[in-house]
Amino acid sequence: MSRTKKTATAVVGGLPRVDLLPPEVRAERHTGIVVRRAWMGVAVAAVVVAIGAGGATIVSIQANDELLASQAETQQLLMEQGKYTEVREVKSDIQLLTAAQTVAGAAEIPWPSYLAQIQATLPAGVTVTTITIDQASPIAEYQQSDTPLQGARVGTVTFTAQSATLPSVPDWLDGLATLPGYTDATPGSVTLEEGVYEATVTMHIDQGAFSNRFAPAESE
Repeated sequence: MSRTKKTATAVVGGLPRVDLLPPEVRAERHTGIVVRRAWMGVAVAAVVVAIGAGGATIVSIQANDELLASQAETQQLLMEQGKYTEVREVKSDIQLLTAAQTVAGAAEIPWPSYLAQIQATLPAGVTVTTITIDQASPIAEYQQSDTPLQGARVGTVTFTAQSATLPSVPDWLDGLATLPGYTDATPGSVTLEEGVYEATVTMHIDQGAFSNRFAPAESE
């Protein structure tokens, strides 16, 4: 049985690799590298934070500028509106006057033309001599009659007419019934003085006699 001998081979000409530094020095160097890396990380984080803060500052400045611009625009609009204060006041006054006119004119009856229509219904030769008018007001309800056969009314016209001949009262009443707003009419006594006949008639009228000229226009 043969034995194989191992032969050690020495490397000739290589660089010597002998580390004569103490372990403490090597540990200190390693710690320095770690510290430098840590500071580098802190510096990078600080840069990122600074960039973020700068961006937030820019956004804040832009928002503040927009707010100032909006406030300036609002102030300008208020100043422009101030120029039309008198116009708005006049418009408001007109609306109030229109409303008051509508209320006040709600019970308006065009008496000159209405009385002319009464005269026109009378027979030829009959002349109205005196007229008494009692009318409802916009703020007070007109007093109604207690007589069941008499209709609702908003006014009363009592007139006296004269004629050279004996008047036909039924014809008078038939003519009055054609007037707008006619409700009913009651004849009074007929007298004769100095060859002239005189008769009195009391007529009641309803809302049909109103002019409605101040009524609001109906929307189509």
